[in-house]
Amino acid sequence: MKNSIIFLLVICFSFSCYAQPDSLPVYKRFPNVPPFKLRTVPDSLLYTKDDLPKKKPVIVMVFSPDCEHCQLATKDLLSHIKLFDKVEIVMASSLDYGNILAFYKEFNIAAYPNIVMGRDPSYFLGTFFSIRNFPSIYIYNKKGKFIKEFEGSVSFEKIAEWLK
Repeated sequence: MKNSIIFLLVICFSFSCYAQPDSLPVYKRFPNVPPFKLRTVPDSLLYTKDDLPKKKPVIVMVFSPDCEHCQLATKDLLSHIKLFDKVEIVMASSLDYGNILAFYKEFNIAAYPNIVMGRDPSYFLGTFFSIRNFPSIYIYNKKGKFIKEFEGSVSFEKIAEWLK
């Protein structure tokens, strides 16, 4: 009898060792706009989730200023910006502030009031979204609920379809 109990306990513990951890990424387990903190370009002001306009869809784009795909994606976004006039766009990078500022100036982001660009010094968004590729784009509806993610090159016309 004692051996049977020990055998059952060993079996139970061995199954728990093989249990899979929750494999869903954080952004899918917590499907609201994440509590980010960015230092905006060009003025280095603090910009957080609380600064987002209420009842407006949000696109979060995590990018690298020196990434060719990110540069092409930004050109595509700006060429289709009229599709996103009722959308707040947050572009975040964890790279050096100077590189982000140069990118900001090169693409004249100041001309687009619905785009906020900033530095994520702690790489919070990269960790939250489990970033594997740049650019990584995440769409939230006007209630702040997660809708869809895109990694790598994707047309902003396709992204706009998810906001209808």
